Amino acid sequence: MESVISNSLTPMLTIFSIPKAFRRQIGVIQTNAIKSWTQLRPSCEIILFGDDEGTAEIAAELGILHIPNVERNEYGTPLLNSIFSVAQDIASHQLMCYVNADIILMSDFLVAIRQIQKPSFLLSGRRWNIELKKPLDFGSPDWEEQLRAHLAEAGKLRRSSGFDYFVFPRSTSYDMPPFAVGRGSWDNWLPYKARTLKIPLIDATEAITIVHQNHGYSHIPTRETGAWKGPEAKRNRELSGRIDYGFTFDYVTWILTRKGMKRALSMRHLYFQMRAIPVLYPNLYFLLNLFKIAERILIPVRSILRLNLENE
Repeated sequence: MESVISNSLTPMLTIFSIPKAFRRQIGVIQTNAIKSWTQLRPSCEIILFGDDEGTAEIAAELGILHIPNVERNEYGTPLLNSIFSVAQDIASHQLMCYVNADIILMSDFLVAIRQIQKPSFLLSGRRWNIELKKPLDFGSPDWEEQLRAHLAEAGKLRRSSGFDYFVFPRSTSYDMPPFAVGRGSWDNWLPYKARTLKIPLIDATEAITIVHQNHGYSHIPTRETGAWKGPEAKRNRELSGRIDYGFTFDYVTWILTRKGMKRALSMRHLYFQMRAIPVLYPNLYFLLNLFKIAERILIPVRSILRLNLENE
């Protein structure tokens, strides 16, 4: 089967996202992120969802597609299954990228994706956290060089648990439950779902540098109804199947480097690939308890799990 980007020197990509309201510092952060996507070459199609304050204005300013009406739950929070479905229906390109609206993308993004020669895959990479208080000057020819220098000095690579973007072929259907955006769990469910579909799960951290601009969570009303503690977070956990179905970067099957693809064959990766088997095959689920016991009491297993933790 032919790759979705084979014989193409320049992969065509549709990026979609759903920003928060453009207020105060989060407005600066999201403007930095979305403007960075417009700097990618070749140019990407960009779709912004939602009608929160400022979304229509930045879409108009940058000449990008805006879909204001999205399905929401009873709390008014947009639902990701609807966003993914509409984006895949209307996208102009065969490759899709969902990305959080606080993530800056740089020139290595499309260069890395160009290396993928598989008909189906789910790709993501760990993010670098950094403080950015001011708008980036995208009119400067060395904006990326300056940002990378700042990142080298003050950036911190996030641990392996969270995902901030996903690249996948438009034709892939994940049959996503109605997860609420920004309430956790869904991003760890999607890699699990890819594994159940026998889709290669690719870690692109070595090849792609994504920049997360640190921010608070004032857009979440209170701690009790927040991203990880309220009823929406609880529902997301229930929809995901809870913690055993929440896969991290430890569960990847491939690594994308600047020199190409390689199998994920470190001891840590091999251990988690074995650990995934009882979750992926329900008739073997009872075996998962053996892994949990080993992780609590066996020194060799605990040593494997500590590998590479210095970067987390």
